[in-house]
Amino acid sequence: QGILREGLEDVKQFFKANGSCRLPLSPSLLVKGIVPRDCSYFNSNAVPLKLSFQNVDPLGENIRVIFKCGDDLRQDMLTLQMIRIMNKIWVQEGLDMRMVIFRCFSTGRGRGMVEMIPNAETLRKIQVEHGVTGSFKDRPLADWLQKHNPEEDEYEKAVENFIYSCAGCCVATYVLGICDRHNDNIMLKTTGHMFHIDFGRFLGHAQMFGNIKRDRAPFVFTSDMAYVINGGDKPSSRFHDFVDLCCQAYNLIRKHTHLFLNLLGLMLSCGIPELSDLEDLKYVYDALRPQDSDADATTYFTRLIESSLGSVATKLNFFIHNLAQMKFTGSDARPALSFAPRTHTIKTSGRIRDVFLCRHERVFNPNKGYTYVVKVQRESPGDVTFIQRTFEEFQELHNKLRLLFPSSLLPSFPSRFVIGRSRGEAVAERRKEELNGYIWHLIHAAPEVAECDLIYTFFHPLPRDEKAAGTNPTPKPADATWARPLGKVGGEVKLSISYKNNKLFIMVMHIRGLPPLQDGNDPDPYVKTYLLPDPQKTTKRKTKVARKTCNPTYNDMVGGMGLGLVGSRRTVAEGLPCSAPQLVYDGIPRGDLQQRELRLSVLSEEGFWENILLGEVGIRLRDLDLAQEKMGWFALGSRGHGTL
Repeated sequence: QGILREGLEDVKQFFKANGSCRLPLSPSLLVKGIVPRDCSYFNSNAVPLKLSFQNVDPLGENIRVIFKCGDDLRQDMLTLQMIRIMNKIWVQEGLDMRMVIFRCFSTGRGRGMVEMIPNAETLRKIQVEHGVTGSFKDRPLADWLQKHNPEEDEYEKAVENFIYSCAGCCVATYVLGICDRHNDNIMLKTTGHMFHIDFGRFLGHAQMFGNIKRDRAPFVFTSDMAYVINGGDKPSSRFHDFVDLCCQAYNLIRKHTHLFLNLLGLMLSCGIPELSDLEDLKYVYDALRPQDSDADATTYFTRLIESSLGSVATKLNFFIHNLAQMKFTGSDARPALSFAPRTHTIKTSGRIRDVFLCRHERVFNPNKGYTYVVKVQRESPGDVTFIQRTFEEFQELHNKLRLLFPSSLLPSFPSRFVIGRSRGEAVAERRKEELNGYIWHLIHAAPEVAECDLIYTFFHPLPRDEKAAGTNPTPKPADATWARPLGKVGGEVKLSISYKNNKLFIMVMHIRGLPPLQDGNDPDPYVKTYLLPDPQKTTKRKTKVARKTCNPTYNDMVGGMGLGLVGSRRTVAEGLPCSAPQLVYDGIPRGDLQQRELRLSVLSEEGFWENILLGEVGIRLRDLDLAQEKMGWFALGSRGHGTL
C-alpha cells in the first residue's frame, strides 16, 4: 500500500507538469489526473494495480483501468483477438452471443493495461457471500442476479443474457484451451453477462498442482450456472436452449478451422512461450474436430457439457481458491447480506422504534416454502414499512452478526431442525413466534448490536418488498417467457431428420414437458423408435436412459444399419443424459421412404416393473421434405399412463 501511494504521487506530478494525456488502452481515452482514493491493488500473483483516472470530459465518468507488471499481455491480447473474431463470425451468422470483450494493450515487456468492466463482480466474491463453501452451493449466482434485477422482466432479461454469454464462454474457452480457470478469473455483470479474464495460460497448458492438472473439466460449467439457466435445481427446457446454443456456436466456429489455424500459425515465431510449435496448433485442430459432421460434433459437445457439469474438481478448485484468498480479505472485509444490493445505516434509514412479525405466507418462487411479513416502525411519525424475509435470510443475518459480535451480546436463534415436514403450516407458525421473540431482543440489544449496519440493512425494504408487501407472491413458471411454450400435455420431442445416399439419419435432441409419474416423482425417460411397417420388429432402436427428469437432453443418433450397428457407445457420469450408438437406417430407396412411418415412443424405465409409456408420436416421412435436414419439435400424444 505504501509503494502504491508513492507511485501515485509521481503520477500526480506528471499530470501537474503535462496537464493531460491519452491512455495507451485507446487513443479516444483522454485523462487529466489520477484519483488516489479509488486506486488499490489485487491479491493475485502479479499484484496488478486498479487505477482510476479523471476524465477530461466534465460529464464523463472516471476511467478505471488495471495495470499489470510481470505478465506477458501479448498472450491476453491474442486470446481476446481470437474471441473477438469468434464473436464476429457468430454475429454474421445471426447469432448474438452477448459476449463481453474488453480492451487489453501491452505497453512493454511483461507490462500493460487492461480495461475494467463496470458493474461486474468475480464469481468468488458472489459465492463467498454464502460462506467460504459457497462454491459448492447452487443458489449464489441466481440470488445475486435476483438481488440486482428485482423486477421479473429485468431478471428474465438477465437470465437470457447469462444463457447466451455462458454458452459463448464455454465454446471459446474450450476451443482456445484456456486454463487456470478459477472463480477469480470469471466475472458476472449485474445485467447477467458472464465473461472470463486473465488469459495467462492457453492452448491446453494447464497449471499443475503437484502431478495433478488443476483444470480437470473441458471448460467451466458448474451446477450454480445450470441453476440460473433452469430456474431451479431441476432441468427445464431452457437447458435445451443452452445446449443448442453451445452446439450451434461450436459448429459455426468449426467451419472456419483454417482461419484460426492460419492466424495462430502466424504467431509461432513471436516468442509467446505457450504458442511456439506445431503441437500448440494441433491442440486447436483437435478441439475443432474438422473431420466430424455437424451431427457428430453436436453429440461430442453435448457430452463435454455433461462432463463439465458433473465435474467435482472444478468446485473443489474454486473452494481451494476461496481458502487461499481468505488470508488477504478476511481481516478487511465486512460481512454483508447476500440478498441486499447495498448497505443501509441508522443515519440513512432512520432509527427503528419497533418490529413485529405479522404473518407467514406461502411462496412458490424460487422454491416452495414460507416467507414472513415483518412490520417495521421507525421514529418518524407514519414511517411504517412491510418487508418479506425467509427463515434462511433470518439465519444468514444471525450468522453474519456472529462474525461481528460475541454470542453473549446476541439472542439465541431458533433451531432450523424440525421433526416431520420442514415446510409445513404448523412449522411455519411455530417459527413465526420464535422469530418474533428473536427480532424483539435484537432491536433491544446493546446499542452496538441494535444500531449496526447489518440490522438496518436487513430491515430496509428491498424492491421485492415494495411490490409484494401485503399480497401473496405470484408463482413464477419454471420456464422463462422467451422459451418455447410447452404445447400438449404429453410433452414434445425435438428431432433432427435427414436423408442422404439411401440412408435415413435420426437424431433425438431433447424432450420437454414430460408428465410426472402417478406417484409424483420424475420419470427415468428413454426413447424407442420403429420404422413402420415392421412386422418382425427388426427396426427397433432406443437411446439410453436419462435419470429423474421431465426435460432430458440426448443429442444422439438412433436408427439401424440392416441388423448391425455403426459407431460406438460412450460412457458418461451416472445420472446425466447418456449417449446411444450412432446409427442410421441404411439401404432405404427414396420411393420406399415415402411408404414408411417413424413411430417414436417415450417410456420411463421402471426396473423390475413394466416400463411406463409417457407419450408417443407417429411421423409419416412422406409429409417431410427430406431434401434438406428437418429439425423441429414434435408433440407427443398420450394414451394415458399405459404400460408396455
